[in-house]
Amino acid sequence: MANGSVIPFTRGVPPAESFPKAKLAECATTVLMEHGDEVLQYAPARGFRPLRAHIAAETGAHEDQVVVGQGSLQLLDLLARMLVRPGAVAYTEEPSYDRAITVLRRAGAQVVGIPLRDDGPDVEALEEQLRGGERPVLFYLVPDFQNPSGSVMAAAKRQRVAELAREYGFWAVEDLPYRRLRYRGADLPTLRDFAPERVVQMSSYSKLVSPGLRVGYAVLPPDLAEPLAKMAEDTYINASYLNQAIVYEFIRRGWLEPHLEYLKALYRPRLEAMLAALEEHLGDRATWHRPDGGFFVGLYLNGSVRAEDLLRRAQEAGLRLTDGRGFFANGGGDGFVRLPFCALTPEEIREGIRRLGMVAHKMSVSGPE
Repeated sequence: MANGSVIPFTRGVPPAESFPKAKLAECATTVLMEHGDEVLQYAPARGFRPLRAHIAAETGAHEDQVVVGQGSLQLLDLLARMLVRPGAVAYTEEPSYDRAITVLRRAGAQVVGIPLRDDGPDVEALEEQLRGGERPVLFYLVPDFQNPSGSVMAAAKRQRVAELAREYGFWAVEDLPYRRLRYRGADLPTLRDFAPERVVQMSSYSKLVSPGLRVGYAVLPPDLAEPLAKMAEDTYINASYLNQAIVYEFIRRGWLEPHLEYLKALYRPRLEAMLAALEEHLGDRATWHRPDGGFFVGLYLNGSVRAEDLLRRAQEAGLRLTDGRGFFANGGGDGFVRLPFCALTPEEIREGIRRLGMVAHKMSVSGPE
């Protein structure tokens, strides 16, 4: 890597070496030969039935509760447009996935951020909002290796949020795209485990197989599944059955589990390189969550930081950063930096964090401009 090259700490994308191209080619050939008449035709909006049956078996749902779409973000968009009335309140974690905030606002929601702690959202703050009379239509959460912070929601908090969803009548929307990319430790229960009648569970195969296939899904309570499927049908008739069938064939052949082990072996050293470099170069200038999986580390720079200054100085140092303010529904986020690590080599990560440490040092010396 040349010292003058630009290091992109922007989008959380998988690297090209993670794509099982030869295996997917085999799956595509098999699907076209064996299911070609079905997957090349218009079809029911809920999605390719064998894949829905597989997801239902994994989640303990009925297959009619599963809707497969063009990535989980599209399903969130449909869900928001279905549930949100203009001016309705929707909660997110603070910070939260910036595109989820955008989707909710586009549906007309007043998005309110619930402060995020190291072990998930501040449940006391959530309860205070609810006791004060505020009634959100939904609460969007990323419980496992949260985007953008990397945090994991504690089991007790999952249970409490599920109880509050039942008590106050809002939908808990848990997005789980990173759940199976755990590099250390044990899985925790999902929110759906505690209140399946009030939880919409979303995930995708974007981080597990390929984002280009655009195969995501939602597992919904029965009274939401049929309206969402109808909305999907009226919006795009059906998502690509070809892509869904390719993913199903990949799973059916027993290739997903070994591929996940390959991904963990690929990403674990990159996370370790990130955490070690942060300790070396930013140990006294920032705080961050130390995740056990996922794609991101969320960094909070100490002191007074203006996002414009940070982005400009980072660019001058050969870094591309995402504007941290986009992750904060209530405002703020100037000193927040989302650091994706999976698409970068350990060498790029170490060099990138070294540069970010230099930027932070210069800003602490000179102050805001």
